[in-house]
Amino acid sequence: MRILKQFLLFAALAFAWLAPFAAPAQTPVRTVVDFNADWKFVQGDPAKAEQAALDDSDWHTVTVPHDWSIGGPVDQKNISGQGGGFFPTGVAWYRKSFSLPAKDAHRRAYIAFDGVMANSDVWINGFHLGQRPNGFVSFFYELTGHVQFGPKAHNVIAVRCDTSKQPASRWYEGGGIYRPVRLVLMQDVHLEPWSTFVTTPTATAEKATVHAQSTVVNESSAPQKTALEVALIGPDGRPAGSFVTPEQTIAKGEKAQFTAEIAVPKPDHWDIDHPALYRAVVRVKAGSAAGKHAAADDETVPFGIREFHFDAATGFWLNGRNFKIKGVALHADGGATGIAVPTAIWERRLTELRALGVNAIRTAHNPPSPEFLDLCDRMGFLVMDEMFDCWTVGKNPYDYHLFFDQWSSIDVRDTVRRDRNHPSIILWSAGNEIHDTPKTDLAHGILARLVAVFHENDSTRPVTQALFRPNVSHDYDNGLADMLDVVGQNYRENEILAAHEQKPSRRILGTENTHDRAAWLALRDHAPYAGQFLWTGIDYLGEAGKWPLITHPFGLLDRTGQPHPRGLERQSWWATAANVHIARRIGQTESSAVDPGYEAVPPSAREPLLLDWTPRNTAPHTEAVEVYTNCEEVDLLLNGQSLGRQKLAADASALRWSVPFAPGSLRAVAYNQGKPVAEDELRTAGKAVRLALSAERTTVSQDRNDAVIVVATAVDAAGVQVPDATSEVEFTVSGPAQIMATDNGGNTDHESFVLPHHHLSGGRVIAILRATGAAGDIHVHASGEEVANGEVRLTAVPSKPQSALRAF
Repeated sequence: MRILKQFLLFAALAFAWLAPFAAPAQTPVRTVVDFNADWKFVQGDPAKAEQAALDDSDWHTVTVPHDWSIGGPVDQKNISGQGGGFFPTGVAWYRKSFSLPAKDAHRRAYIAFDGVMANSDVWINGFHLGQRPNGFVSFFYELTGHVQFGPKAHNVIAVRCDTSKQPASRWYEGGGIYRPVRLVLMQDVHLEPWSTFVTTPTATAEKATVHAQSTVVNESSAPQKTALEVALIGPDGRPAGSFVTPEQTIAKGEKAQFTAEIAVPKPDHWDIDHPALYRAVVRVKAGSAAGKHAAADDETVPFGIREFHFDAATGFWLNGRNFKIKGVALHADGGATGIAVPTAIWERRLTELRALGVNAIRTAHNPPSPEFLDLCDRMGFLVMDEMFDCWTVGKNPYDYHLFFDQWSSIDVRDTVRRDRNHPSIILWSAGNEIHDTPKTDLAHGILARLVAVFHENDSTRPVTQALFRPNVSHDYDNGLADMLDVVGQNYRENEILAAHEQKPSRRILGTENTHDRAAWLALRDHAPYAGQFLWTGIDYLGEAGKWPLITHPFGLLDRTGQPHPRGLERQSWWATAANVHIARRIGQTESSAVDPGYEAVPPSAREPLLLDWTPRNTAPHTEAVEVYTNCEEVDLLLNGQSLGRQKLAADASALRWSVPFAPGSLRAVAYNQGKPVAEDELRTAGKAVRLALSAERTTVSQDRNDAVIVVATAVDAAGVQVPDATSEVEFTVSGPAQIMATDNGGNTDHESFVLPHHHLSGGRVIAILRATGAAGDIHVHASGEEVANGEVRLTAVPSKPQSALRAF
């Protein structure tokens, strides 16, 4: 009987302990504050700007994310040089005043930055919190003990950014607090930032095992009895399982790790065409030895249930399907928005890339923003998350090589811990075209250290590296390549295929590849070759070559998101939906007339193709026409008359016709099994008579991540785009909205992106619009010389309800 009574007493105590975990908490325990508004900004380096007492009333008021460099001016004399796109660099300061309620005086305070470019120093009330040289790596600082609470308390956070030492990069990196900032308040007993890690060691159609681990820190003055609950929420919003860990007592000043495993029957798998996302709600309950327990901390972690692996013989597998990784490399800028890119702009760009058949992104050559990875999770893109463009041997006098020895392990650790819950990520990359590799002992030591840091913080994903001329540095012979989980090589597809043949156990991947057909065939026709990442997905600022170029023009899309002819050819190789597109190949004379900077473009990047039927030479002549398609057969018609049918070539080459020019219509009709399934038409343009405006959608919200692209096109009386129209277009807005930026995608375009006017290029220019109010009609007008004005109407709508802000 005594034993029974003791058991019942223990059961009652256990129930009292575990009962609070039975249902999800209604409100979060920690407080996360959007800290993006009302920053004071100055470009320059004023004395004592870190001190709280400084008078900053004459500084500009800005909202971050903010890239001050994108405002220009672009100038050949700017010391950023061709690598930085000739944009300005220098020192800039940001300051923000804030108060904290007295009721939170017992809580611990943190400031979290997703990205500050670059060499940032941060102060709170004059106290120096720290420095981070790498502008792409997220970081946070604890403010506890340096902030004041109460209605009369005055706190100032000050941030100094320094890009003055140049050249420091091979591409445009911008400047400023260009990603979001958050203020976080937590209890003394709390989850260690970035410690929660959710994996799916088993993920079959019948069952998944979800493994979650997290670390709890006790910064209180007494030991704490602590347990962790992990509650899963399915993609449908319903509970999908939960687990309560055994209790641990954590001594003051110490921390403890907790683990949980939850079985999920018939899971909804994350996949590229079905990106189902679960959420793990992680809650800490803690109390002193006296027995009073309360919710201490919580966070929600999105994740996906999926199984992937690289196989040496057959390439890449996801959830039991074997397919090619069809990837592109992307730099961080969004064209006219610089590096402070609204998520809506990235969503539009990724949507355009998806239409071309792209299913993967390489974040060249640095960690992306957390919001970009969130977007890839939601859209179903695979991601190679890359760390470095150099190790100890620099590519510029002031690049990361100066900081590599001190910071590289820290930056890898922090990035992996920040990003490892994203289901989109399938690879970590230790670097791109690293110039240390000819120094065998040096390179082996560094790579061994980096791989160990990657694996220590994430044992579930392979590590690769974009090897640079490995046959020259003997990476395949001296063991360096085989230190990688997946061997990656830039270009030279025959070399990596030969390396696989030499050692068939190697898992191989093209980490950077050209747009050439031969590169595609090397991937298409060799099962072990898991995939490729094209250089590049979208034209980007910088790495321009020489003045007057400011852009690297190798993309499938231009800066405005418009497909290049090479993008449409890629669609014919990679996309599954039936497609057909016409282009005409032009000579150097017409190329230079279309693009004044054509001669400055490196020959390998020149694309002597146009998507129009409006040649500058109207005299009788023959045009070389190319047609790209994934369909079985194409009929090309000039003004309704067939010029003959051609069948799809087995070697993926374009279909070609020599066409005697006649103004009118050139139309391609594609057939499968004798039935028309796709068509494209080019029409000869006359004189431009008006501006036609269109918007990708009709609504826009005040959400800082929302924006709409409005396209202005010069058209003739029949509505045909006029490719040689180059007049200046002025955008004006009435209603609750403003123009963020304008752009025409031109490689030699030196006009300011932040002004509301821009010249047409190829008869086209865009404006990027942001709402300034929650409701109301928006009228966007465009005017130009000798053309009728254009107008488009949109509606400002309230922002969509947001999930809880991520803390770190």
